[in-house]
Amino acid sequence: MSELLEEAKKLHKQDWLKHPTSGGDHEQSWRAFKGKNLEKLVQYIITEEVEELGLKVINGNRLERTTKLSKELGQVKRNLAIDYGEFGLHLPDVDIIIYDPKDYKVLAVISSKVTLRERIAQTGYWKLKLLQDEATKHIKVYFITPDEDKTLKIRKPTKKGRAIVEVDLDGSYVLTEEKIEEDSKVKLFEYFIDDLKKLLAER
Repeated sequence: MSELLEEAKKLHKQDWLKHPTSGGDHEQSWRAFKGKNLEKLVQYIITEEVEELGLKVINGNRLERTTKLSKELGQVKRNLAIDYGEFGLHLPDVDIIIYDPKDYKVLAVISSKVTLRERIAQTGYWKLKLLQDEATKHIKVYFITPDEDKTLKIRKPTKKGRAIVEVDLDGSYVLTEEKIEEDSKVKLFEYFIDDLKKLLAER
């Protein structure tokens, strides 16, 4: 995945040189582009296999930004919303949502970032908020990453990002060919669908 992104970076720079962003910083422009497209890539990779399990995948932005949702997606949105009392219902900041089209229940949400420092603590926060409500406490929260700063590579001594995954999340899946110290919470990306099948079997 990182090799693919490196190739994409060269092409992105050629385009950027033709139409530079204001401020003239290619690295900043590339980081935003890379983050957005990693999310799309992860969604693209998992969608077919998730749909074969009878589930559906949608982008978190679609629920957040679409004003007129279908009945199905409106129900999914309600089933994911976190109740802040007098301050209203708000959706967690997640990139990908997996739900059951038969009852509109959300099974899992995914944050997908190039490195953990970009959003791992925030993802842990959303897991804790989902746990506080009977309607959302069953939702699994996962993090999918190429882990370019190698926060998840070694179990001990534990880096802060890995500690958050181990204690606060339901799991993290790493897109890499490198060796990592795996356990029940940190695994290679290839195990994601198998774990989703186990989750379905437990329902």
